[in-house]
Amino acid sequence: MLTEEQNRAFTQVGSGTLMGELLRRYWMPIAAVAELDDAPTKPVRLLGEDLVLYRDQRGTYGLIDRHCPHRRADLSYGFVEECGLRCNYHGWLFDEQGRCLEQPFEEVAHPTARFKDRIRVRAYRVEAKAGLLWAYLGPEPAPLVPTWEPFTWPNGFVQIVFAEIPCNWFQCQENSIDPVHFEWLHSNWSRVLAGRRGPRPPTHLRIAFDEFEYGFRYRRILEGQREDDELWTVGRVCLWPNALFTGTHFEWRVPIDDTRTLSVGWFIHRVPREREPYHQERIPYWYGPIQDPRTGRWITSHIMNQDFVAWMGQGTIADRTQEHLGESDRGIILMRRRLLEEAQRVAAGGEPKGLVRDPEQNRCIRLPIVDRERWLAGYSLAELATAQEPPGRGLYPKEFPFQAGQPEEVRRAYWEAMGLPERAAAPAPQPAAVLTPGGNGAAS
Repeated sequence: MLTEEQNRAFTQVGSGTLMGELLRRYWMPIAAVAELDDAPTKPVRLLGEDLVLYRDQRGTYGLIDRHCPHRRADLSYGFVEECGLRCNYHGWLFDEQGRCLEQPFEEVAHPTARFKDRIRVRAYRVEAKAGLLWAYLGPEPAPLVPTWEPFTWPNGFVQIVFAEIPCNWFQCQENSIDPVHFEWLHSNWSRVLAGRRGPRPPTHLRIAFDEFEYGFRYRRILEGQREDDELWTVGRVCLWPNALFTGTHFEWRVPIDDTRTLSVGWFIHRVPREREPYHQERIPYWYGPIQDPRTGRWITSHIMNQDFVAWMGQGTIADRTQEHLGESDRGIILMRRRLLEEAQRVAAGGEPKGLVRDPEQNRCIRLPIVDRERWLAGYSLAELATAQEPPGRGLYPKEFPFQAGQPEEVRRAYWEAMGLPERAAAPAPQPAAVLTPGGNGAAS
């Protein structure tokens, strides 16, 4: 059980806080590249700071203070030019380094004063990778944005899914190292929600946790599973410091501030061999709903929505001083201990674990992946049509099982990429108390 002081340390993410200073040492995904194709500016709140993300006409990305230092106008309503973002109120122009390049009337009134040279706004690094835009709010020299192995895989259909969750980031991340919740939250609860009768899904017999350079592995044995199964020999990854990696998708829990989290999902599905070579010109993105507008209840129909319900049910900021941890929580205890140690290391002037600085190493960073060879070798259309997939080992879901609200155009693009027959439009989202069939538990 945590003390009140330790609980605050985990949950406070602003500049100067113990956990905030640790998280600032890592790149955070904050948007999709395609979002700035649709609109070149986007308001962003990250680690308690109000910022504006933009791409100017040269294609340069910037992330600067939301408010113009002249009269505090909202720069997310500004407009991009060849070099920088111009305030719509009085025309002051800023570049990606936070420098003020122009002050139109001031330069007319006092052409030699060079007032603009004394003005600067906060500015942070932005980099595009794998269809995502990543931000770095920490000190220089910045580490590299990690090139995780799936980012290098060819012939994959990728989509990016966002949701804003009204609770603290850390209770979201603790889910990433809690294997037993898979059995109950996704398997048993899904069965109850769908009104299915019959025996319960297999129960957990053993769990184990191992730390490595980029996080932790959690491994499990379920009823009927052998010890040579890769769910035990390889396992899934709680990715340091704020993500889950299951082998074919990532879920980042990005702190907006102390009470809100941006869920960022990156999903890849290998196209059948008959569809190769396949190249995605534009990686689609969408924002998933979390609440049923008819009932006001949280949506429970999809895997990650079920996770959201569990996180939000702990309160806006979970009070861990009231917990009673058990044997299934060994991984959570391990992660908490490591986070506190790494935060203290940063406070003492050291460098935390998991930073990537070697460009050669960053060409492709391998992580533990269940069924890696199966994903790399791919499938034929015939194998896809007749696939009998083992529990928790998704092949090609017929409908997207992870999050509610997938747009029809993204669903159709997926089916076209897979070379599958055109299907009728997907059904409307089900009421919160009804499970949409098809979830395979691969999220956990």
